[in-house]
Amino acid sequence: MRRRDLLATMAGLGTATALGAAPASLRADETKIPSIPGPDPATKTPNFKAPPGSVDTHTHIFGPAATYPFSPTRPYTPPEAPLEMFRALHAKIGIERAVIVNATVHGTDNRVVTDAIAQSNGKYKGVANINAAMSDADLAALGKAGICACRFAFLRRLGGVGDMTVFRTLVDRVAAIGWHVDIYLEAGTIQEFVPVLKALPVTYVIDHMGTISAAKGIDDAEFKALLNLQASDEKCWVKITGPERASASGPPFHDAVPFARKLIDNAPDRVIWGTDWPHPNVKIMPNDGDLVDLIPLYAPAPAIQQKLLVSNPERLFKFAAKS
Repeated sequence: MRRRDLLATMAGLGTATALGAAPASLRADETKIPSIPGPDPATKTPNFKAPPGSVDTHTHIFGPAATYPFSPTRPYTPPEAPLEMFRALHAKIGIERAVIVNATVHGTDNRVVTDAIAQSNGKYKGVANINAAMSDADLAALGKAGICACRFAFLRRLGGVGDMTVFRTLVDRVAAIGWHVDIYLEAGTIQEFVPVLKALPVTYVIDHMGTISAAKGIDDAEFKALLNLQASDEKCWVKITGPERASASGPPFHDAVPFARKLIDNAPDRVIWGTDWPHPNVKIMPNDGDLVDLIPLYAPAPAIQQKLLVSNPERLFKFAAKS
């Protein structure tokens, strides 16, 4: 993607309203919004036993829509995946704590996240969707409710076109209250984004291993750019998530393992892990038990597993320490 094209589309934030209200031409006709499949219901019990206090740092809750309505401008409609299913998933795979990332389907209504946090007895934190219309008091209230960050999804399929000046203003505002920012990039745009990310005044977390493609190989220029960014900018963290998105070979997604391992070895104090349950918009639906069993392939040493799953997310999301 050429730079001028990138800057024209960078503001696809999770919702078209995040960098200003979406024009009428971008608002979805709900009858034409595509539906997506839900998660694998037969979650396997993983062989790998996660250490006490492990955190799934990238998960979503969808609905129930009667309580938490889906946005009329959402880019897709998922099956409901409510709090009860969320809790059952983590009980099955042996993960004690979680970070709930508000998905595009709920727009900037973050109650599905904050209500779950309120019922978690300190086990959940959250990542919000925000927009320029929110006041400082609104953001402060979200912070008090357990929100630690906001998300910017720079994908054409998830949003509209917005104003980069608004993006920078929002980043400055959340930096002032101690949040970090979550960055979800279009595949193949890491190199274009490097100067933008390095200039950010705040810690940023790159989702889904930078949306790399295992088919391009470990020497791909985009992946090398991600490794260089991760090594050279101490503000840069990477989520070890989405092997099913990266994989070219399919389950059990072993072709994504070398990429995850490189990222972990490159900056072991600035990597975190997550399932991405219930896996919206994936080509192949993974089983979450299988995803847990990839962890010792990514990080064979118990000390690194402890960083990836416990101490790093505690530090970033300000969980009470168990490490």
